[in-house]
Amino acid sequence: MLDLKLIRSDPERVKAALARRGAAADVDRLLEIDARRRDLLPEIEGAQAERKTLSKQIGEAKQKGADAEDLVQKVGELKDKIEAGKAELERVEADLSAVVVALPNLPDPDAPDGMKEEDAVVIREMGDKPSFGFEPRDHLEMGTELGLIDVEAAAKLSGSRFAYLKGDLVLLEMALVRFALDVVRGEGHEPVIPPVLVREEALYGTGFLPGDRDQIYEIPKDELFLVGTSEVALASLHADQILVGDELPLRYAGFSSCFRREAGAAGRDTRGIFRVHQFDKVEMFSFVEPSESVAEHERLLAIEERILTELEIPYRVVDVAIGDLGAPAARKFDCEAWIPSQDRYREVTSCSNTTDYQARRLGCRYRSAEGDAPTAVHTLNGTAVAIGRTIIALMENRQEREGDFTLPNILHSYGAPERIGTR
Repeated sequence: MLDLKLIRSDPERVKAALARRGAAADVDRLLEIDARRRDLLPEIEGAQAERKTLSKQIGEAKQKGADAEDLVQKVGELKDKIEAGKAELERVEADLSAVVVALPNLPDPDAPDGMKEEDAVVIREMGDKPSFGFEPRDHLEMGTELGLIDVEAAAKLSGSRFAYLKGDLVLLEMALVRFALDVVRGEGHEPVIPPVLVREEALYGTGFLPGDRDQIYEIPKDELFLVGTSEVALASLHADQILVGDELPLRYAGFSSCFRREAGAAGRDTRGIFRVHQFDKVEMFSFVEPSESVAEHERLLAIEERILTELEIPYRVVDVAIGDLGAPAARKFDCEAWIPSQDRYREVTSCSNTTDYQARRLGCRYRSAEGDAPTAVHTLNGTAVAIGRTIIALMENRQEREGDFTLPNILHSYGAPERIGTR
């Protein structure tokens, strides 16, 4: 949620920033509603004060036996005015709230312009792409032949875009999770297994509602939602709290299953386990002082790159274009792994600086050691490892002619085999 005081004091700056996201017109609408609200408040308060004064005069007149009919009539008119004003105020505040929660975050001035995925700016490419003496196969063909991925049985059970992972792929997943948790814990992130069912306010608090409702699985009977990322639960750990400045930064790493409807997805992305409705992920989350959020963003990205480097996966880093940002993010970096079967890089991790956008919605503030007035913290999130897509990158980049694939040395001590296949 944006700072309403900032919008009032510097509307042109806010409009210029949101114009880059195509949302400048909403600022004018917000200011119009807010102006009416600010007019209504003194009108109602003035009428209430006048009514109180007149009521006192009526009492005094009756004690003296004087005629108070005119005063009684005025009090009645004021009562009607107050009730009408309160009713309008309730409508105005509802309209104001609807506009405020729908506004996206102000983009970082350094975030690249553009409205499409292709507008992202490549920052660097790392690692060597594999060179095969044969036509590389995709992960689904490999996994099906080896009996490790079964999408047909999953489709009978749950519908399209689900999968059974079997055998050594299960050991690979467990190894990836433990490896990632060891890395991020060593970097100061406390491991957490959070709830995956959350109330509506948690999704509003993190900015996934109202805009992304069609992507979220909902359980109306229980008024609960399945999370698409453990970011939602981790952000809510300190909702409605005032933290002490010397407690910051607070860093967590959540491991959970995630659920996304992926409405509108089609084509090659829906083949295999690249874009599925259920997947597992280790997610980093940080609460920091505002002055530290840019450095924290770079820090999260460095951890993501370290994990990909130790997994020996060729990747590139991109600075995501403003039009491709989610509503809460001011800036986002993606790490994209090389996928041989597609002959291109595809996103495997991302990290976002959401500045004070989520914290304002969640009521998460901090007070400095000097005892200043509480102010909103900054929150950031980053994927340590998205299991399914990482498995794809490992399988495809390390495949051999016979259909087997090897695994990097770093994973062997975590229980992953050296080789997966028929040999």
